Amino acid sequence: MHKETVVSQEAYTTAAGGSSVGTAVQVEKPPARRRSKELFAETLGRRLVRRVSAVPGARSLWRAFPAGPLALRVEYGISARPHYLYGLYNAASLAKQLGLPAISAIEFGVAGGRGLLAMEAIAGEVSRNLGVQIKIYGFDGGTGMPPPVDYRDVAHVWDQGFYKMDQEALKARLQNASLVIGEVHKTVPGFLANSDAPPIGFVAFDLDYYSSTRAALQVLEGPAGSHLPRTYCYFDDLLWPEIACHNEYIGELAAIRDFNLEHEALKVCPINMFSYMHNYRAPWHEQMYVFHDFHHPLYCVNITPKTSYHTDLPL
Repeated sequence: MHKETVVSQEAYTTAAGGSSVGTAVQVEKPPARRRSKELFAETLGRRLVRRVSAVPGARSLWRAFPAGPLALRVEYGISARPHYLYGLYNAASLAKQLGLPAISAIEFGVAGGRGLLAMEAIAGEVSRNLGVQIKIYGFDGGTGMPPPVDYRDVAHVWDQGFYKMDQEALKARLQNASLVIGEVHKTVPGFLANSDAPPIGFVAFDLDYYSSTRAALQVLEGPAGSHLPRTYCYFDDLLWPEIACHNEYIGELAAIRDFNLEHEALKVCPINMFSYMHNYRAPWHEQMYVFHDFHHPLYCVNITPKTSYHTDLPL
């Protein structure tokens, strides 16, 4: 039988500067005829799902009763927070393809905690499905938003004291996520310096301000072992409210622009043609970005499945 090689955790350790030797994992593939039948059935099933999901109200009903394979639900955004599901699933999938047993996921701007609780629940399902452990961290000042620094913090919309947290109430409901409380420009460097967290695979930024978001982006400036070669990111404040008039000179868009200008080989980029590659359009498609560490030792590891379906273009 054909076999497929997957990079192991030891290979990552070596690439990141350790001394372990990589181990190849051999995965047997099914015979070609059986594989062709499986692909035909899968294609037929996907066409049927695409047609049914296009019926008005069908996806809303599917979200209310989220049945079916997790990968299919990711594809169609069947979740109360499809952006979290997409980011967590694809980050864990990348880690699995690279042979890594665990990743970290971070939410910047926890506020009341609904997002962090949702991240916990989604991460649990993704972890069970893919066999990759996901450690959750929530960063927040704990006392509401700080005062805006200047116009880039969109002070015409947000102000000091917005979105306070009830820490005790939230801690009572969290299952395994860790809260990191304090000013982001202080907690992020400390996290990178002292944490034994698995590599970061997904980050949700919801800090509203330019200054806070720019400080939070420092979490992607750690050594290669602290993040995946491509880390999925979601930026909440790229649209709404309309009065914000978001643009690249204020808010999160300005923080992304300045981060990219300051780094030659580290870039935070939108996923090009993201909506086109999906079977439906949604606003959150425009809010998904990927952090690229072009000098990461695993950046060029080929993760395309070694099957004729993916590597051949016959007549």
